[in-house]
Amino acid sequence: MPTISSFYGILIRIFFNDHAPPHFHAIYAEYEATIDIENLSISSGNLPRRALELVLDWAELHQVELIEDWQLCKEKQQPKAIPPLK
Repeated sequence: MPTISSFYGILIRIFFNDHAPPHFHAIYAEYEATIDIENLSISSGNLPRRALELVLDWAELHQVELIEDWQLCKEKQQPKAIPPLK
């Protein structure tokens, strides 16, 4: 599972050939959440409130890139790194 971005201790990852709908995994300490890319909501798991806000802010800024990386991973190609939240 490639890490496509990292910021404030949060890792953003996408699995190769993962199931639909398009999503990514956000990992923060012992927490993990799966975030739906299209509607920017948690589909499973949980994150602390502040970490979730950071992840959703970042995802909104990079939604197009996330979809592109999702497609690359579906085709078993290396996704592109996405800049971290600043």
